[in-house]
Amino acid sequence: MQSVDPNLRLLNSFLDYLKVEKGLAPLSVAAYRTDVEQYAGFLLQRKRGLREARRQEVRDFLNSLLSNGVDGRSVARKLSVLRHFYKYLLLDRYITADPTLNIDTPRQWKVLPKSLAADEVESVLQGPPRVKDDRRSQALATRDRAMLEVFYAGALRVSEVVNLKLEDLKLELGYVLVRGKGDKERIVPLGRSAQEIVQQYLRDARPVLAAGKSSPFMFIARGARDITRQRVWQMVNAASLQSRHASPHMLRHSCATHMVENGADLRTVQTILGHADISTTQVYTHLALDRLNRVYKEHHPRGKRRAG
Repeated sequence: MQSVDPNLRLLNSFLDYLKVEKGLAPLSVAAYRTDVEQYAGFLLQRKRGLREARRQEVRDFLNSLLSNGVDGRSVARKLSVLRHFYKYLLLDRYITADPTLNIDTPRQWKVLPKSLAADEVESVLQGPPRVKDDRRSQALATRDRAMLEVFYAGALRVSEVVNLKLEDLKLELGYVLVRGKGDKERIVPLGRSAQEIVQQYLRDARPVLAAGKSSPFMFIARGARDITRQRVWQMVNAASLQSRHASPHMLRHSCATHMVENGADLRTVQTILGHADISTTQVYTHLALDRLNRVYKEHHPRGKRRAG
């Protein structure tokens, strides 16, 4: 990686230390390399090297991972790698201060994932711009819009959307059966907008894409092939070109954010998101408190008045 070259000597020295002094297996050393290179790339965007990093930049790096949906355990592992790295630099006198000191483990952080404003969501839900106007392109456009609506309506993960099966859809009842982490099932309601575009997709677009072939999955690629996670990320990215850059995870968190802002209780949001523990959902608590304060100030007779 050319962008990490200024830090390469430090990184290679650290990796040699892990192999020779610590006796780490090659796979573990490779994982350390990947994590430090990712961090170095983040610092490079801020025009800093590994030796010049400050505590705030370490926190910003970890925060950016959490905000983009990286699992807390994975972020905690990356922090552990950086602690080992900077401890090594400190002992070998490459640096005089360790920027990872006094940083809480990411599980203790209350970081609200990035979300889109309501008007930005509306723009994204229109789908990617269509290059051609033939029958197959129209079918792909309808499929993409249906996927985006389901993403936002049900706050689904990428894996949950691509693994939805036709038998999971209960359109006449207004919900879909979702299999989430740990193969746990949950019922996720679909709003009228999502129901209508899914119905249109199943009637007009899916047969065109299937081209006479069969698939158990609801959303398919051309020739009834499976849709990859990478393709879904590309599609959401293309759909957000006219607004702020979005990811599938941002649509999921936008749904949760907008529900809380409009008065939904955390237990309901927890159920829809499929969180096993309410503490995971409590990252949205401050949104509920913000709304509570706003409504109080707007409607309480003495909410705005200063005491005389």
